[in-house]
Amino acid sequence: MLRNPTSAHRLDILDWLKDPAAHFPPQRHADLTEDGVTVRAVAAKLGVSRRVAGTHLALLTRLGLLRTKRIRHRTYYRRDEMRIAEVARMFEKGW
Repeated sequence: MLRNPTSAHRLDILDWLKDPAAHFPPQRHADLTEDGVTVRAVAAKLGVSRRVAGTHLALLTRLGLLRTKRIRHRTYYRRDEMRIAEVARMFEKGW
């Protein structure tokens, strides 16, 4: 996940989601910090299509680094801090 050219986008997404209010505009039906951001917001920030952004978000979700929340007809993504800390510890141990 971290060794290919697209990994920079994934690392950017994880970084932006540390403080979503600083990196994304306010959303109409959800709180950026509590609920997360939409695929559309991530796609706009990355300058890619929603499909490409969705692929990045889906991978990060499958890895357990992001959590999802459905509000109305949209999915919102936010960091799973406990899982990220766990992965960081694995890398520190030489995984």
